[in-house]
Amino acid sequence: MTSDTDTAKRIRTGEFETHYHEAGQETGQGERTVLLLHGSGPGVSAWANWSTNLPVLAERFHVIAPDIVGYGATERPRDIIYSLRSWTDHVWSFLDTLGVQQFAIIGNSLGGRIALEMAADAPDRVERMVLMGSPGLGMYVTEGLKALRAYEPSPENMAALLRDYFAVDKSIITPELVQRRYAASQEPEAHAAYRSMFFDPKHKGNELGITEEQVRATTTRTLVVHGREDLVVPKDVGWTMANALPDADLHLFAHCGHWTQIERSADFNAVVTAFLEEN
Repeated sequence: MTSDTDTAKRIRTGEFETHYHEAGQETGQGERTVLLLHGSGPGVSAWANWSTNLPVLAERFHVIAPDIVGYGATERPRDIIYSLRSWTDHVWSFLDTLGVQQFAIIGNSLGGRIALEMAADAPDRVERMVLMGSPGLGMYVTEGLKALRAYEPSPENMAALLRDYFAVDKSIITPELVQRRYAASQEPEAHAAYRSMFFDPKHKGNELGITEEQVRATTTRTLVVHGREDLVVPKDVGWTMANALPDADLHLFAHCGHWTQIERSADFNAVVTAFLEEN
């Protein structure tokens, strides 16, 4: 079984180091590069988000998964202003440093919103994208999102957050999972960054809206994936986005919350692989 240390790497992107995971075939051999972008929950990282998917996808693709600035083990510059633009610019810097020109994106939640911004920035580079539990048209502040933003580090709070708002199948919320996410969330720099993104007025972490004009102008081939019981980003947002995007399919997973890639990992991997391999 692949572990986080098997795939972990660091690279300098601009003025700071980015921590990321890489697996699968190198580019230049005909394999598609797939960029995995994680969400914005406390204690999140590329590996926490994608550990059940990256090894499987790497059997078919060249897969890269960065810790987006402010999260995981990527350096946190003191002077950064967190925003959709700064997160998107970081991902572009990461790709340009690696020399990746064309790629597909799988974006979870915040990662999906970044994917949409990248498709608007450079549609010739984004070959196709998967938006999984991604905010979009019709998004509003849900009880799940309120709970996620209000989180204060403790094992009990992490267990309650994951159990009550992320998964339908409570059995996947194991003590080991809770401890890993809690440990990552309570590191002083990580928690300070998380709080500042969404509560310090100089940062713009909450400004993730998108216009219908931008959505309808996004011609990238897209698969919208959503959990039917998602309590963080309502499934209606996925339906609205699939209707507004010019070239989008929709896959709705039953008995599934905000963690489609974890709660229905085998099915998610199969659906996404088929989409990425289609002509």
